Amino acid sequence: MDGTDDGNVVRATSAPLDGIVRPHVAVIYSSEMTCHRPLLEDHYEQPARITRIWETITAAGCTLKMKRIPIRPAHKNEVLLVHSEDHWDRVQALRDLTDEKIQETHPYYDSLSLYVMQGTTRAALLSCGGVIEACLAVASDLSEIKKCFAIVRPPGHHAEPTQHMGFCFFNNVAVAIRNIQRQTNVKRVMVLDWDVHHGNGTQRAFNDDPTVLYVSLHRYDNGAFYPCGPFGNIQSCGEGPGLGFSVNIPWPCEGMGDAEYIHAFQHIVMPIAMEFAPQLVIISAGFDAAEGDPLGQCCITPAGYAHMTYMLSGLASGRLVVALEVGGYNVEAGARSALAVTKVITGEPPDELPPMTANEQATEVVWLVAKEQSKYWKNVNPKACEPREDVQISTFSIPEILKLHRQNFLSNNHRMMNVPLVNEEMGERFGMQIMCTSDILDNPTMIFFMHDFGDLQTELENAATCNLDLEKSYLVDFSKELISWIKDAGKGVNIRSRLNFHSFGQDTVCLT
Repeated sequence: MDGTDDGNVVRATSAPLDGIVRPHVAVIYSSEMTCHRPLLEDHYEQPARITRIWETITAAGCTLKMKRIPIRPAHKNEVLLVHSEDHWDRVQALRDLTDEKIQETHPYYDSLSLYVMQGTTRAALLSCGGVIEACLAVASDLSEIKKCFAIVRPPGHHAEPTQHMGFCFFNNVAVAIRNIQRQTNVKRVMVLDWDVHHGNGTQRAFNDDPTVLYVSLHRYDNGAFYPCGPFGNIQSCGEGPGLGFSVNIPWPCEGMGDAEYIHAFQHIVMPIAMEFAPQLVIISAGFDAAEGDPLGQCCITPAGYAHMTYMLSGLASGRLVVALEVGGYNVEAGARSALAVTKVITGEPPDELPPMTANEQATEVVWLVAKEQSKYWKNVNPKACEPREDVQISTFSIPEILKLHRQNFLSNNHRMMNVPLVNEEMGERFGMQIMCTSDILDNPTMIFFMHDFGDLQTELENAATCNLDLEKSYLVDFSKELISWIKDAGKGVNIRSRLNFHSFGQDTVCLT
């Protein structure tokens, strides 16, 4: 353990109540994980990421409300539930690297977006073991812990079953899930990954598994943003029995912030989560989408992270694990964001957000995701998040088109004419809705026909969605036959569509 350890470090399942520490919230942290460090101090994945978060939440008094769970290294049998034995051996071998070998292998590891040193193995094992302990503490029936923040590094969500990459050596979250599924009664787990990069390793680990719902909001940039390629696109929804249990919300560009993420939560994340009904929620909490982060170039505020955490806290009877991931390369921005999340899990409400509206690019993506995911989830309604388009002058409503059609038909086929209204306001609202034959003043019998335009018949896709296919839709309208019958009988006709008429002269017949 590190030098900051104190009497507040306890096992989650045996901690006594002391009147100060909340028994249902825990934290895992050790400065020993800083033994994995880059040669260059300005590297994105640096030890200061976790030390600054710990200092910030401690200064704010959050750690006084949290149980401190001791960290321990992951065991081989735990890691092999996700990773291959060859992968395990390669990470173990890093502890024996000489300084000369580190320099010699630098180009290879740099091509994988990694740096290595003798302390890498120890830090990776502690990071993975820390997330395992956090998840076991929350998932165990014997534990009072409901929520836990695992402040760990190196991160894990890019590590695939057979490959380390993207600053990640073991997939901490994936390994933890496989272990709690074996050791506890928790079987259905939701992973919400808000790191600005797609968690390719986590999705890969569960791509065919219907017991794990993986949801990722990330920059995609048409496959050009790391980790690159099509795996993080909208159509990448899992395979086999896991089809539909991978949900990717890929942003097309930089600049996404609170409005865009909350919009995605309201229309995609939470509806699917409610239908899946997880027994445990894990946040893969990279903070590189935070405002001010140089790599993600997005703009989520601490309040935005807090609101997302608050929404997720309502799932799984409140069982929530926050596992630090890759992001947070602006150390201060990452620490502020982590503090906002910590305040929520320790019982504080999130700060108020200002009025906001998601931008056009985000609403388009969310709509496309909804169209794809509605194939698998009943709670997802594409119509509810269809992007709104500005109404142009050239736009016509269906009633207007029907009125024009009706006027043209009656004029050409029955020589009927439009009756103007003396009131301008009434003319704007009900123009072209009163038609009459030219003998209205001469014919001894005048028939007034008041009616609706007709009923539009179309098919519903389901209880919530109507796809108006114009080629297969039709209007039920009996008025044409009725007018023809009246004309053949030699009577005059006055047609009123949706306009009441209460005064009739002699020899007047009213049909409704």
